[in-house]
Amino acid sequence: MSDGLELRSVTVQREGAKIVRGVDLVAPRGQVTVLLGPNGAGKTTLLEAISGIVGSSGGEIILDGSELNKVARYRRARLGLGHVEQGRAIFGELTVNENIAVAAKDAAGHAAASQLFPELEPRHDTQAGLLSGGEQQMVVIARALAAEPTLLLIDEMSLGLAPVIVQRLMPRVRQLADEGIGVLLVEQFAALALSIGDSAYVMSRGEIRHCGPCADLVGQTDVLRGAYFGGTGKGATESDDPSAS
Repeated sequence: MSDGLELRSVTVQREGAKIVRGVDLVAPRGQVTVLLGPNGAGKTTLLEAISGIVGSSGGEIILDGSELNKVARYRRARLGLGHVEQGRAIFGELTVNENIAVAAKDAAGHAAASQLFPELEPRHDTQAGLLSGGEQQMVVIARALAAEPTLLLIDEMSLGLAPVIVQRLMPRVRQLADEGIGVLLVEQFAALALSIGDSAYVMSRGEIRHCGPCADLVGQTDVLRGAYFGGTGKGATESDDPSAS
């Protein structure tokens, strides 16, 4: 594989404990790859290892054919890796336009990112801290896109947002993939994520328990039930709370 993200047996340890165990995953350009799983499954840790927030203790992280394991976080960004972390981290005192500008490679990148969310246009001169939660999430995504990534990690975009706002944001994520960007999406609203995704992985206790086309997983409720709640169905491995990430 040359275009997109590939993980080969990636392992991540924290305080001596293996949080991620031998994960294999492929997230091609031009597709939305969905990563599902209960609270504590290791999804956020995996994304942090990909972007360089935490180090991986084994395996390979490859972006567009280049191995990233020993590459500094800022260099991973320069190589085309974007990361929308949990929590809508914005510069509250800066305007919407300034938040996007700080990450823009050039004027073209700034313009393209700004155009993704027409709703923000009348708010460009407003301090980001005064925006609604949904608008702030739009700013965070636009800022990540201003750096012109080839692969975008999105961690729980819907966290703290009303479902109606999430329904407005999901088609924009699909639009990014249709324009050629690879997206690895961690999401608590499984049905919505699967509706815009191409392929899906289900993670439980640090391991991938299932992978396949999103359309197929929609009909396999036993796989999701097993990952989130445990039990006797296919993929049943643990008991956990599916409402959290």
